[in-house]
Amino acid sequence: MNERLLALTDGVRLTPVQRRIAQCLLERPGSAAALSSNELATLAEVSQPSVTRFAMALGYEGYPALRKEMRWLTTDETPSRPAEHNPMQLAVQGEADHLVRLRDQLGRLDDVERAARLLVETPVLPVIGLRAAAPLAGYFGYFAAKVRPDVRILDTGGTNLLDRLDQARHAGASAALAVVLPRYPRESLDAIREAKAAGLGVVVITDSAVSPAAQAADVALPAAVGTQLVFDLHTGPMAMAMVLLQAMCDADPEPAQRRLEEFEAAANRRHIFQA
Repeated sequence: MNERLLALTDGVRLTPVQRRIAQCLLERPGSAAALSSNELATLAEVSQPSVTRFAMALGYEGYPALRKEMRWLTTDETPSRPAEHNPMQLAVQGEADHLVRLRDQLGRLDDVERAARLLVETPVLPVIGLRAAAPLAGYFGYFAAKVRPDVRILDTGGTNLLDRLDQARHAGASAALAVVLPRYPRESLDAIREAKAAGLGVVVITDSAVSPAAQAADVALPAAVGTQLVFDLHTGPMAMAMVLLQAMCDADPEPAQRRLEEFEAAANRRHIFQA
């Protein structure tokens, strides 16, 4: 049972308060699923909202969803998996589990749709991603440029980052997307604050609902990262980025379809891809 409870927190960076809540559950494997949020808060000596934030950090909509999962963990049912996994299999299985949580999280699309509306309404879209997040920012930006008129990838730090953010704002940007992954570069957080101070709406793709980037954004889209290998796995954030781009296309379908058709016509004319 304890191993199953530990699996819920795999890949999630918890705050000290959240680690106290997790420890409280681990110390009571037989009764964890029966605890209400108020009972758990009392036992862990934290506030009830802290319990809610703990559940959200694990990828659930709230504590009731987490409690339902814990009830399943107390049954004798086990997933149909091989009896033993090697470390590489465990890392990949962890990513699969993260994607299942992300799937469940996307049962409600309110935040994704709100983020999409913010981003389709800006004529210029800056996409911020530094250090480990730079490849994901570039991946999103590459495809977003196929359906949006002016996408600017901001993937280098220093004072030039803020200069380019100012240039985007002066060119008409009203919102920005930031991809901020552990270990949360200070420059990324500074750029988010600078964007908000300049009046831009900020959407963040990050690993947890309680990450520093999530706290600073107008809309946060959390997707857990894998931590079982030497370097983090970013399968979840990449999936979230593509879900967001799909929502943007759905929010403004005619221009997106027109630009895609124009791109395909140009690609065929220029023989860009191998037949």
